[in-house]
Amino acid sequence: MTNSKSFSFEFFPPQTQEGANKLAATRKQLAVLKPAFFSVTFGAGGSTRERTLEAVQQIKADGYEAAPHLSCVGSTRENIRAILHTYKNMGIKRIVALRGDLPSGMATSGEFHYANELVSFTRAETGEHFHIEVAAYPEFHPQAKSPRDDLLNFKRKVMAGANSAITQYFYSADGYFRFIEECRKMGVTLPIVPGIMPIMKFSQLARFSDACGAEIPRSIRKILESYGDDTESVQSFGLDVVTQLCERLLAGGAPGLHFYTLNQSAPSLEIWKRLGL
Repeated sequence: MTNSKSFSFEFFPPQTQEGANKLAATRKQLAVLKPAFFSVTFGAGGSTRERTLEAVQQIKADGYEAAPHLSCVGSTRENIRAILHTYKNMGIKRIVALRGDLPSGMATSGEFHYANELVSFTRAETGEHFHIEVAAYPEFHPQAKSPRDDLLNFKRKVMAGANSAITQYFYSADGYFRFIEECRKMGVTLPIVPGIMPIMKFSQLARFSDACGAEIPRSIRKILESYGDDTESVQSFGLDVVTQLCERLLAGGAPGLHFYTLNQSAPSLEIWKRLGL
């Protein structure tokens, strides 16, 4: 199963030396699984630019493939050009190209408005050097005018030169497969890897989901709510839910899995073990 599928893990850049030390330990534990790459997020308007670069440098120095996120909203062409060439000179081969969020207090989006513009710009600047990942939304982007509009937005990113996509996390395998079917009908054939969010704390998950438009199915939400502060039960049930989701996705032909680790190794390692990968 693992030979033909892509498995990867996402981190956010740590803010402190203690956080950096913890992330180094997490990375070492997950590296045993031989992922295709580790991705590193990029804050709104480039607010974590230097910390993202530092994390990517460390991953590269440790001998692993790194895939930095690059968001364009709030950035200039000159800024993005400089970042792209820094990564190219470092030998980075993969980036995750995103629109990103405007930093709070910033009124205009800058020189880029949409991720397809960033993909086009990256191709114009660096040719085929980078494998470009883009984001996909099986349950549709929260700011999309309609499901059809969101699908067309996704197709624009693909046509601009994306190689593959990683989805927002979700808990409905049916929703993912329906999204894939709609993409194929539009002639979009690139690999679309499911994003997987392990369930560790219900309050945290609910907050993330409300912000990004990811649905927590009512049956799952009700059971998680019923556990209250019983973290052990939340995590145990969460592992069952996410493992079953991954089993269905892989059995149904998903091209791999991308784990949103929140800089922790234990949940992803346990799911990996349960899947028998």
